[in-house]
Amino acid sequence: MAGMAVALTCASAASGTAGTLETVKQRGVLQCGVSEGLFGFSERNEQGDWSGFDVDFCRSVAGAIFDDRSKVAFVPLSASERFEALRAGRVDLLSRNSTWTLEREAGLGLAFAGITYHDGQGFMVMRDLNVSSALELDRATVCVESGTTSQLNLADFFRANAMTYDERAFASAAEALAAFQAGQCNVLTRDQSALYAERLKLPRPDAAMILPDVVSKEPLGPVTRADDFAWFTLVKWVNFALVNAEELGISSLNAAEAKASQKPDVRRFAGQEGGFGRMLGLDDAWALHAVTAVGNYAEIYERNLGVNSRLGIPRGLNQLWSMGGVLYAPPIR
Repeated sequence: MAGMAVALTCASAASGTAGTLETVKQRGVLQCGVSEGLFGFSERNEQGDWSGFDVDFCRSVAGAIFDDRSKVAFVPLSASERFEALRAGRVDLLSRNSTWTLEREAGLGLAFAGITYHDGQGFMVMRDLNVSSALELDRATVCVESGTTSQLNLADFFRANAMTYDERAFASAAEALAAFQAGQCNVLTRDQSALYAERLKLPRPDAAMILPDVVSKEPLGPVTRADDFAWFTLVKWVNFALVNAEELGISSLNAAEAKASQKPDVRRFAGQEGGFGRMLGLDDAWALHAVTAVGNYAEIYERNLGVNSRLGIPRGLNQLWSMGGVLYAPPIR
């Protein structure tokens, strides 16, 4: 009976891979929704090449599927259109600094495939405002992007602290930043990671400061439609694979060596035993392909966001659980 149960499980998993995965394979390219331009997360240079933390996640999924990081088409989406674009099938996957909330899953019929970046909302001000805490922002004029959790959290924060503010809401992040730069408001609020990126776009980045206050939980992660559980599972486990790779010491530089390892957990990761790829509709070396494409979680973070990058954001919560952070991935076994 145990053998039959395993066989049925594998057959069910294999049949379940029809749908988005099959469409992606037949098309030969993954359609991935990203932001319209956010330093460190998704940006396009003059040659049209994309880079960033969210971009690299898309490439890791393409690597897992095709063993080819280039087989991904990036679709820039605004905050207001991102979820509808996913629901309508314009993209297969959304990797666009989006906060995981109950409403977005239950209300919109979406599924967040884990957390890739633990963030929190903050405030950026010009230094000449002479404030050091968000609690000093009573009666401030605040620029915010409409249709975002930032707009909702802004109202909650001021209400909870019995403060008033004048909201200036804009349809895009670029418009909100331009208004802040032009002096239409003296505060800009977004996720803290985004504020680090937006500050770099100012003529004098050093003239602005990001206040230390974190006023919300913003778990950011990739999103799929909720009507394809097999595809959701695949994306979720690519996310886990990147974290597990860092924990196991597997990187883009030594991925080939992992195949020769005698350690059981590394052998399973490298597809040398276990046959786990078939359960996802992929090659058994899918996890190794994902890491070969862009590196493990640490490589992706440090390249795009870390202290030696332009943004210079310490890993903080986005450190492995064994290193004082909260990154913790289920094992591949």
